[in-house]
Amino acid sequence: MNKDKILKMVIILAVVVVIATGLSRILQKDSISLSEYASLHSPAPTEEPTQKPAEPSGEPAETPDTASPQPTEPPASSSPEPSPAGPLLTGASLNGDSQADERVFLEEGFYYEPLSDNLRRYITGVSFPASGSENGAPEPEISLDELRYVHILHMDFEGSPAEGELICNETIAQDLLEIFYELYRSEYRLEKVLLIDEYDGDDNASMEDNNTSCFNYRPVEGSTRLSKHAYGLAVDINPLYNPYITYETDGSEKVQPASASAYADRSLSFPYKIDEEDLCCKLFLEHGFTWGGHWNNVKDYQHFQKTK
Repeated sequence: MNKDKILKMVIILAVVVVIATGLSRILQKDSISLSEYASLHSPAPTEEPTQKPAEPSGEPAETPDTASPQPTEPPASSSPEPSPAGPLLTGASLNGDSQADERVFLEEGFYYEPLSDNLRRYITGVSFPASGSENGAPEPEISLDELRYVHILHMDFEGSPAEGELICNETIAQDLLEIFYELYRSEYRLEKVLLIDEYDGDDNASMEDNNTSCFNYRPVEGSTRLSKHAYGLAVDINPLYNPYITYETDGSEKVQPASASAYADRSLSFPYKIDEEDLCCKLFLEHGFTWGGHWNNVKDYQHFQKTK
């Protein structure tokens, strides 16, 4: 064999070795070991929770569908609700908080205070006489300074709490608070309690509307003598059902208001009737008032008055 053939064989063998080595490297790139295979196909490790689960409380947890709502207000008591709805009363609106520094409370909703300038102007010329210098009339026998605005709560004829207001003499203001508070607690029914000025000072119109009222500067019916109402010392309660009755010389009766004739016979039984066994009558008598139902010459079943 000559040198040229040997050289060619060496070159060919070298080429074969190079090609075989390259193929082996290519095949090795696509292969994986058993450990690599196990690593790729094993489940991924779970992450630790960021918060620990709550410890069991021993009681079943409530779901949103079964959880009971929490009360936002305390349960209602058995006493009447002290926050009645309805329009603001005239006197309360006119006084506002202007007399708050002199306001005297008994309970929530029950207070008295002086009359504001606005309330004084409102009643002057209506329930309170205009100044004598303006119309030549005599000066009134009571001053506005002696009067008090009284705010109360009461149960109306539907059995719902309602606001009421009166103007009275300062000497009976505390009496009225205590009496009307006890009536309210006992759920005694008063149809309405409004200032007589809502009726332009007309006592008959107020009685026809069964309005409970107090101050009204007027004489006794059929005379020139001033009524106790003129001094703010008398209160009329549910007047339609408890009329004022006078007796004529011929023995006939005059009933006021006129529409109350069905309630003139006090031997009958009917709602809102005031007699000696009635709570309202007992309370007024306990506070030193006299009752018109005890009078002999006339009967004023709605009327309670007190002497200063």
